[in-house]
Amino acid sequence: MSVLSQTAAVIVTFNRSGKLSNVLDALARQTRPPEVIYVIDNASTDDTAAVVQAKAMDTLRYVKLPKNIGGAGGFYEGVKLAYAEGANYIWISDDDAYPEPDALERLHHDLTDFEARFQWRPSFACSRVEWIDGSLCEMNTPSPVWDWPRFLRAQTPWTLVDSCSFVSVLIPRWAVREHGLPIKDYFIWFDDAEYTRRIARSYPGIFCPESRVIHDTPENKGVNYSLVTAKSLWKYAYGARNETSYRRRERGMVGVASFAYNVHRDMKAGNVPWPVRRKIYGAILRGMSFRPKIETV
Repeated sequence: MSVLSQTAAVIVTFNRSGKLSNVLDALARQTRPPEVIYVIDNASTDDTAAVVQAKAMDTLRYVKLPKNIGGAGGFYEGVKLAYAEGANYIWISDDDAYPEPDALERLHHDLTDFEARFQWRPSFACSRVEWIDGSLCEMNTPSPVWDWPRFLRAQTPWTLVDSCSFVSVLIPRWAVREHGLPIKDYFIWFDDAEYTRRIARSYPGIFCPESRVIHDTPENKGVNYSLVTAKSLWKYAYGARNETSYRRRERGMVGVASFAYNVHRDMKAGNVPWPVRRKIYGAILRGMSFRPKIETV
């Protein structure tokens, strides 16, 4: 295979060794497997290290971090390492998402075929993410641009999107070089939306429906502030802080006000308890002064 087409897979994991094992098995079955797989372990306390070692895959590189720096920190470390070691494509996904055997091959094909047909370089290519019952996974739905069907034909079934989740997305090397790395200080939530929106400034990404991935989550729910509970509050608080920071950076206080109003409306509609609402409002306030650094390569 040409050096120019070499692909690195980046999987971030934390205490989910059983699901991680399934991900690695799925990567081994790919019709176009990655040349190297980086497993970034966020200081797991289960048997993750033993599970990875038992795979005995020549392509596998295990990186155990000294502490848990969240999904955002893990993806930052993985993309930075893959880029430094010369990957020309970086495939990013979670430790509970299982790609169908041709998922990576289809992403590669669609990305390069789009460039050849239309002389534009998509900033990323993302898969159709399905839940365990085959329905669309609500939390991993890409966001379309206004002219999303511009190239949509039977022969080219791609839609233009400006953001997607970090569950099965293929990113070319040039996008990392031009736009930098994921923001590690986000810790968790909104790191994927911010990063794909940032690299999409060059040109939108493409949604590739024939590349399929199964996301093995406990339930199929989207990220909606009407659903926040005391148990899920910690994740939503990170999301509120991070998105507020992003919106102030990109759109100023008008963007923050619009986001805060939408969050308020959703929590009111969902009858979210007031103690939980107050903590989300506090996270929005913290986000107004949160200025994480964007690192370049």
